[in-house]
Amino acid sequence: MADQFNLDGKVVAITGASSGFGHHFAGVLAGAGATVVLGARREEKLAERVAEIVEAGGTAQACRLDVRDKDSIRQFIDTAFEQFGRLDVLINNAGVEAGAKTYAMIDEDDWDFVIDTNLKSAWMTSKYYTEQVMAHKQGGGNIIMISSITDTRTIKGQFPYAVSKGGLTRMTEVMALEAARYNIRVNALAPGYILTDVSRILLESEQAPEFVKGIPMRRFGDFEDLDGPILLLASDASRYMTGSVLTVDGGHICASL
Repeated sequence: MADQFNLDGKVVAITGASSGFGHHFAGVLAGAGATVVLGARREEKLAERVAEIVEAGGTAQACRLDVRDKDSIRQFIDTAFEQFGRLDVLINNAGVEAGAKTYAMIDEDDWDFVIDTNLKSAWMTSKYYTEQVMAHKQGGGNIIMISSITDTRTIKGQFPYAVSKGGLTRMTEVMALEAARYNIRVNALAPGYILTDVSRILLESEQAPEFVKGIPMRRFGDFEDLDGPILLLASDASRYMTGSVLTVDGGHICASL
């Protein structure tokens, strides 16, 4: 059974891999045997993560990536195919927030920055990935979107982040229908409130004890809580899954219905 989760021989590309979820996923997937291609703008951070993975016995390569630049996206995807001859899994993880702002508080630059980074980039990267899977006659592929429970859990002050994640989840479902003809699976991982550098301000604030009461498991998530789910989606264990949104939130969504 464990062999289904083994990633030996698989090549996985991760956007937004210099920190946060992408940084963590790189180590998890490399530890399971995958060759990981890490993309982000902060090249120094990427180099540090690659060195950590190699020191731990894994295989990794860094590639500078600006997900708002289509030429940069093409270079990122091309690097994987040129270096390793294939790209089995694409993880669209790059994401940003505009801070705790409502629709009336943000300006056009805020909107464009978040929507272009979180939503448009996932489409552009997936589109070019699909083209290269076909061009290299790879026989199929696997796209994983990193969404959020804010795709369905409506709260104030997360606009346009929540809008972008709602769109990303819907993109997952529509793309799953359209990508099946290419034998490409498309699924999404939707984490709840995970303790990261970005979320720390909220999750370690004075309001945190009251906030955590809304989570049935009475705690915020840790990176390690996502290890099993990301391995499931990246591996052959999920070979009959497409169009699925895997929620990992300690029951938060159930409590807010």
